[in-house]
Amino acid sequence: MSYCLNPECPQPHNPDEAKFCQSCGRSLWLGDRYHPLTALGSGGFGRTFMAVDERHPQRRACVIKQFCPVQPGAENRRRAAELFRHEAEQLQQLGSLSQIPAFYDYLEERGLQYLVQELIEGRTLEAELTAEGAFSELKIREVLMSLLPVLQALHDRQIIHRDLKPTNLIRRLNPGAATPETGEVVLVDFGASKYAPPEVMAQTGTMIGSAGYAAPEQVMGKAEFASDLYSLGVTCIHLLTGMHPFDLYSPSEDAWIWEDYLPHPVSDRLSEVLNKLLQRPTRLRFRTATTALQALIRTDGAVVRVRRRQPLDEFPLAPVVRDPSPFPRPASTEPEPPLDWTCVFTLPGHSGPIMAIAISPDGSFVASGSTDRTIKLWQLESGQLLHTFGGRSFGASLRSSPGHREAIRALAFSADGRTLLSGGDDCLLKWWNLETRQLIAETPEHGWSIGAIALSQNGQLVASGGGDGLINLWELGNAAPVAQLRKHRDGVTSLLLSPDGKTLISASADRSIRLWDLENDRIIRTLWGHSDRVSAIAISANWLTLISTGWDRSLRFWDLSQGQAASTLLAHQSAIASLALAPNNRLLATAGEDNRLNLWPLEQNDAGILQRARSSPRPQSLPHPWGINALAFSPSSRILVSGGADETLRIWQATPEPRLARLA
Repeated sequence: MSYCLNPECPQPHNPDEAKFCQSCGRSLWLGDRYHPLTALGSGGFGRTFMAVDERHPQRRACVIKQFCPVQPGAENRRRAAELFRHEAEQLQQLGSLSQIPAFYDYLEERGLQYLVQELIEGRTLEAELTAEGAFSELKIREVLMSLLPVLQALHDRQIIHRDLKPTNLIRRLNPGAATPETGEVVLVDFGASKYAPPEVMAQTGTMIGSAGYAAPEQVMGKAEFASDLYSLGVTCIHLLTGMHPFDLYSPSEDAWIWEDYLPHPVSDRLSEVLNKLLQRPTRLRFRTATTALQALIRTDGAVVRVRRRQPLDEFPLAPVVRDPSPFPRPASTEPEPPLDWTCVFTLPGHSGPIMAIAISPDGSFVASGSTDRTIKLWQLESGQLLHTFGGRSFGASLRSSPGHREAIRALAFSADGRTLLSGGDDCLLKWWNLETRQLIAETPEHGWSIGAIALSQNGQLVASGGGDGLINLWELGNAAPVAQLRKHRDGVTSLLLSPDGKTLISASADRSIRLWDLENDRIIRTLWGHSDRVSAIAISANWLTLISTGWDRSLRFWDLSQGQAASTLLAHQSAIASLALAPNNRLLATAGEDNRLNLWPLEQNDAGILQRARSSPRPQSLPHPWGINALAFSPSSRILVSGGADETLRIWQATPEPRLARLA
């Protein structure tokens, strides 16, 4: 269908192939280029249309905004025309910010103004609220972490948006996802925005903005950069409660009362951030969007307490493991005494970054997997290289080799230590016999990289996680998976399988952690809290504490009996790639891109939940020349192995225990 842009056309709908309106005779193409297809909406300043740029090589979709105000009075129309032209100028100035609609064109034709910009496919946050109900804390955190950097970019360019509200925020549709909720949030409608260099900030301007969302100083015509932060805070409490801002402010108390209307509890940290955004005096708000973002992700190592404004029994949480007796408790609940960790071996041999490490159950061997497509088996006590799986001899083709054809991402030993499993970017899962050093079996390719492996204690069940978010369950000898789990929307990064093979825990780049009941084919619980991909998880010996980390640099201790985070701390200065929990549950190792290996002493509280040792608030930090991708503790908890971008394996030992003999 073609749509006529003539505001007075009695019949604007036309056939697709028409070049001129069959009703009024006007050309249907704007600027002999933009082909309007259908009307999207109308308002006081004009109308919007979905269109196609016929001159673009890909005939890209776009939005045409037509200025045709209905307000009475020549002065009102003149002012509206200035705002419309100003919006075009602002979009053009903002350039290529991905969360701002791209500017395509500005035209004036037949006495009317037109702005052509990027079509943002998705729905507004207001529409999302109407369809799905009040936002959770996780969704609000995602909104804040998505929009605060955008506001900082605007303010750095001396631009105040002045009309931030849910209807001007569109969650971009993610074509590769099952639901639209995974898309980034785009800030639209710059008709009210203002260029505000220092000399302009001191001047009183026109009151503009939306009732209920505009900051007090903005209502008085004195908008500041902090005004956008106030509007963002109001937007968040509206999305959290589902109520209009007018209903969330008490004039008699001169205070926001939004926390009294929460349908779901929120953490103290989020409450503090939102209340600071909502301060009426600008001097009490965050100075910049960046400081607000830093406050949101900072935990200072404190316990994140959850507010419960309803009785606890209104939020029932079934324990993950109803009878924890099958899982042994740690031998001691006391924290690990201070130890001196020393690198006793540095083992070269790989020709690419090391991506995976596994130590045999008896502590005799360590296996390392690399982007060089090889797996190396080392003797842990001496550091001697025993065998290389994969690679190829001179003249042999890569495909003829039994090894992997791409980078190795995951390794795991069987419980009896006789078999090694490996997975990688070639989408293959391989079983290796450690006595004969031969390939036993391999699965057929299933289309996506394998990034995580877990085995049951009896060795009968293997779980593998793919880059597509799919988890396959395998049994040795079966050419096809016995089951597939399809809930994650992005790559699986880590897997844990209970000793009895009945419970699986998976972590993903989609920021979620899922607990699966494999016997009854159901999800026990989904844990949300990380603001970026979860890169690694570990479980306590009694299966009551789950520890997770990721690219948001945080370390989270989850109480699985309650299904919530017991404590959170900021552990590194950059993304964390790996963690390892000592088998005695008294030490945790974390490492990542900041070239630090941090060792955290742990202790167990009265409920059997692990936590950072109160006597050692800061970790022991070991310098590392390169980023670390993989970590593993020995069964004795006295040896730690690390591997990373420098293509070497490092073996660390705790003293005062007798040190391993060094290589001659």
